[in-house]
Amino acid sequence: MKIHHLNCGTMHPRATPDGLVCHVLLVEAPNGLVLIDSGLGLQDAIDPAARFGPARFYVRPEFDTAEAAIAQVARLGFDPGDVRDIVLTHFDADHTGGLSDFPQARIHLTAAEYFAATHPRGIVERERYLSSHRAHGPNIVEHTPAEGESWRGFPGAKELTEISPGIVLINLPGHTRGHAAIAIDAGDRWVLHAGDSFYHRGQIDGTRKAPIALTAMERVIAHDWKRVQANHRRLEELWRTADPDLAIVNSHDPGLLHLARK
Repeated sequence: MKIHHLNCGTMHPRATPDGLVCHVLLVEAPNGLVLIDSGLGLQDAIDPAARFGPARFYVRPEFDTAEAAIAQVARLGFDPGDVRDIVLTHFDADHTGGLSDFPQARIHLTAAEYFAATHPRGIVERERYLSSHRAHGPNIVEHTPAEGESWRGFPGAKELTEISPGIVLINLPGHTRGHAAIAIDAGDRWVLHAGDSFYHRGQIDGTRKAPIALTAMERVIAHDWKRVQANHRRLEELWRTADPDLAIVNSHDPGLLHLARK
């Protein structure tokens, strides 16, 4: 499967010199197009308060409609109507803003994450899970990868064969209750989209160099900080192994997006 690496939302948190991206994968699957996350969408630029909430004052998104996934899909020469499935790492606003631009798509995520999004507990979940991103009545497909096989040391993985063989949803809670990673078989290698299980490559490449503003935000909004730290350690092991058949990306590191595009 061919993968296109898109930035669907540039953001500028303070004390983060390189800024952040919303790294979305567009996958050319045998039966149609698949998005991994959706980034910021057209509606976010129209009503930032309802669509992003108070977090917009911290991460400071540009809300550039040219970066919306639907605009980039069209610029690549595809019909946005051919996006039949969107697989989410989690339901935070910067990952779900584009859902309403693809009303025909099935939305896949873990059952734990959808339950959290519809039954938020505490102030962090109430602010992160915005009902405006479900107002268009998306076709939600819930999965339970925690009951499946393991994938490269991660317990709980489910191949989404109803979309296409070679798309694997991996249970990776910590950042949120039902956070997941998604692995895609690109033929010559696997691409592991780790979502928000880490924010900056310095957290897993052994350098320990990451903007303090990012790591502080990560800890404040983490559902389970100990699990986040455990995820860091496992991803660091994979990074250190440097398997040529595996590329690791995440949602927000612009450097990893740049490397993936080479």
